[in-house]
Amino acid sequence: MHNPLTTPIKRVVIAGGGTAGWLAAALMKKVLNSAVEITLVESEAIGTVGVGEATIPPIRLVNQVLGIDEAQFLHDTKATIKLAIRFENWKTKGQSYYHTFGAPGKSMAFCHFHHYWLKGKSLGHTADLWEYDFNYHAAEAGKFAQINAKDPVLELPFAYHFDATLYAKYLRKLSENMGVSRIEGKIAHVERYQDSGYIKSLRLDNGQEIEGDLFVDCTGFKGLLIGEALGAGYDDWSHLLPCDSAIAVPSERHEKTAPFTRSIAHDAGWQWRIPLQHRNGNGHVYCSRYISDQQAQDTLMENLDTKPLGDPKLIKFTTGRRRKQWYKNVVAVGLSSGFLEPLESTSIHLIQSAIVRLIQLFPHNGFTPSLQAEYNKQSELEFEQIRDFLVLHYQVNERSDSAVFLMICAILNCQIH
Repeated sequence: MHNPLTTPIKRVVIAGGGTAGWLAAALMKKVLNSAVEITLVESEAIGTVGVGEATIPPIRLVNQVLGIDEAQFLHDTKATIKLAIRFENWKTKGQSYYHTFGAPGKSMAFCHFHHYWLKGKSLGHTADLWEYDFNYHAAEAGKFAQINAKDPVLELPFAYHFDATLYAKYLRKLSENMGVSRIEGKIAHVERYQDSGYIKSLRLDNGQEIEGDLFVDCTGFKGLLIGEALGAGYDDWSHLLPCDSAIAVPSERHEKTAPFTRSIAHDAGWQWRIPLQHRNGNGHVYCSRYISDQQAQDTLMENLDTKPLGDPKLIKFTTGRRRKQWYKNVVAVGLSSGFLEPLESTSIHLIQSAIVRLIQLFPHNGFTPSLQAEYNKQSELEFEQIRDFLVLHYQVNERSDSAVFLMICAILNCQIH
């Protein structure tokens, strides 16, 4: 008889590779070390979405924990520095603003800087708040250098743009060097314990069977374990964030590498531009109710800075999250756990935070319900906070010519009233 409450967790099986799978493998092996045996199953024949190329500053902490040499990392993943996201045409056409990783001015113990600035405005001071943001000035100048200063005002927080496929390869090498086992093959069947319903093993198409105590589902939108095998359920948030499609295409490297991500609003969605060392990443996120796939593709191709390097790739998605991202002995990480459009570059961050959360609440001595409940509570809160922040981007705009912007505003106004 299988009793998940008293079964020690010694064997972790990660289903799927890509950034989610290999980041899970690397972090768990680094932190848990010999306490668990980690096996990753993936198939070279199954591709990854591979367009998540922009990050936020906590990725640097992950790299530091993994002992990654930054110079080598930048070289191997073709990475560039990111100081901010510039939002163009979001408030009104022709207007832009930044979300920088720094904070303007110097706050005091009981009073943040913006209160001083507001007081100054009331007294006739005319300087813009951005004038006090170091990241903003560096982004506008297109320059960056690491600054080691004792004064927090002089800090220049940053993240990276990188090739997600190369990052996964980098993490794979790192993981295998630490002792993670990789098995090539497609998952043909998921075997479950009859009494508990927990997953017992994965059977591959070549007949090989891989047993585990804890399974990490990194199988992408498909959610092979958490969704198809266990039926964990999915909360659809497309009524709040109606964009359901994306077209992605790489293009030649721009002559000058900007130290920020660009988010450019269009009539039925928005476009990303991400500068890498060897190419640019481009994509158009949109709502298919208001624009056809071909029209969306045309919009993207007509608004490239540089010559395309491949054919456009269509990606369909449903915004939302798994109702339980940890269900029975499966934890969903990456796209299998849910999807939020990458307006604030949070896709890879959600992978990172899911793994860190699992390590912090790791069930070494058995599946304690309180650990699972706490994990799911924290995951739900994180997803909802990011969701609401993304909705805010659409809600506070002043665009009257965009179907998506107007629809979200109408939905939210109905809910408020």
